[in-house]
Amino acid sequence: MKEYILKRLFYLIPVMLGVSIITFALINLAPGDPAELMLRAEGMEPTKEAVEALREELGLNAPVHVRYCRWMWGVLHLDMGKSYRTGRPVTAEILDRFPATLELTIAALSFVLLFAVPLGILAALYRHAFIDHLSRILALLGASLPGFWLGLLLIYFFSVKLGIFPVMGRGTPSHLVLPAVTLGFAMAATYARLLRASMLDVLGQDFIKVARAKGLQEKWVIGRHALKNAVLPAVTMFGISLGSLLGGAVIVETIFAWPGVGKFAVDSIFNRDYPVIQGYALFMALFFVLANLLVDISYGLLDPRIRLERRS
Repeated sequence: MKEYILKRLFYLIPVMLGVSIITFALINLAPGDPAELMLRAEGMEPTKEAVEALREELGLNAPVHVRYCRWMWGVLHLDMGKSYRTGRPVTAEILDRFPATLELTIAALSFVLLFAVPLGILAALYRHAFIDHLSRILALLGASLPGFWLGLLLIYFFSVKLGIFPVMGRGTPSHLVLPAVTLGFAMAATYARLLRASMLDVLGQDFIKVARAKGLQEKWVIGRHALKNAVLPAVTMFGISLGSLLGGAVIVETIFAWPGVGKFAVDSIFNRDYPVIQGYALFMALFFVLANLLVDISYGLLDPRIRLERRS
């Protein structure tokens, strides 16, 4: 186990290096001059002399490879630079907003578990019944309905028409409901169908027949034997889906004005705040890789027959 974890942590180095290079290159290919945008935001006339002076101050006149090496040297010293817009360190800006994003992500995952697990189990137990057809319809909607459109629909019905939940912002638990549902709906619908298929496969196994032949109550057969084995594919998919969940948080936070890292990154893109965009991409890549590592470890703990050292 220790050897596997150390090996995965070592693989983290080329992954993060690749993310940093690609992000840096794409940012510099984007149109727009951050110096000019900063001058306009401050109400100043972006003359050629003023733009050149600000670019020199920000270090934007240096060649691309020189700027990348300077930035990467700072990252190695835990310094991702300062935001062009606020002047604060990028690390501090991200860490200040990350709790809001983490809160939204945990709420969305809670919705996924509360929605997908019962629906998937019931769809498997009552195959071809109403609940099974309902799960199929919800899975189709979850796969085809864009997250931003779902968010707008929820705002229209539950905020504008019914006035049950607030439209935007963060503060009370009611502010969290619509963003969490918007973020987790597609994932919940997909997981419900995945769990249904896995449950049907496990319920047909011999050890389930033996458990029933021993006279165990059905709830123990389902809960202790079937569900524990059926949830393994969902755990694997969770690691893969976590990236899309974090990526979807960018859109959801923007729609609901949720003060998280995603909204901050979108604002930084419009302002051409290069250090923030680079820091956000690097931070999320690190979070995603570490989350996948935790999923792999939990996979081995859930099923002792799996030896992570062999998978490495």
